[in-house]
Amino acid sequence: MEERLEEPLRRVLERMQARILVGTTYFGVHTFKCPLDFWVYQELLYEIQPEVVVEIGNYRGGSTLALAHVLDALGKGRILAIDIDQRKIDPRARRHPRIAWIQGDAKRLAGEVAARIGASGPVLLIEDSDHTRENTLGVLRAYADLVSPGSYLIVEDTNCHHGIADGPFPGPYEAVADFLAEDRRFVADRSRESFGITWNPRGYLLRVG
Repeated sequence: MEERLEEPLRRVLERMQARILVGTTYFGVHTFKCPLDFWVYQELLYEIQPEVVVEIGNYRGGSTLALAHVLDALGKGRILAIDIDQRKIDPRARRHPRIAWIQGDAKRLAGEVAARIGASGPVLLIEDSDHTRENTLGVLRAYADLVSPGSYLIVEDTNCHHGIADGPFPGPYEAVADFLAEDRRFVADRSRESFGITWNPRGYLLRVG
C-alpha cells in the first residue's frame, strides 16, 4: 500500500473489484461484497434493530450468512432471502435457522414477501438482483412499501459505470435516480458513504415518509 499512495482512485477501485469478485469470502462462503459497505450494514442493523431483513440477490449465500450472524449477535430478527436461482447456495448458509430461502423472480414475489413479513417491523431491504435499470427500478417500486419509515432500502452496485467500468449501463445508479424522482418517501443518505469508498453510491435510501 505504501508504494501506491499516488495511485489514481479509479485504479484502486479496479483492484478492489477484482478482489471482491475473485476471493472475498465470509466463513468460507463466497461473498460479492465490499467489506466497507458490509461494515455500514452492521451499523444499520444495530441502529434499526430490524425484525426482518429482505435480501434480494444471494449468489452463494455468503452475505446472507453474514447478515444472519449479526442478527444472532443482536438476538433477534430473520432474513427473507430471494433469488431467481438458489441452486448454488452454500449448505453452510442454507441451514442457518434465521434464513428463509425464496426462489423466483423478486418482482413477482413481492406479495408473498409482504405476507411473510405480516405485521413484523422494522423491515430493512437490500436489493442486489439483476443490475439492469429496468429490473432494479421494478424491484424498488415493488418493495418500497415494505420498508419501514426510518429504515433503509439499500441498492447495491450503483457504482456500475459510476466508479467501475463493469455491469450494465444504464444500471442501478440510473434506476435510483428515477425512483427518487417519483417516490418522495425516500432520500439518498450520503452520510452512509463516509468511508469515502462504497460500491453503493447514492444507494443508501432512507425512508423518511
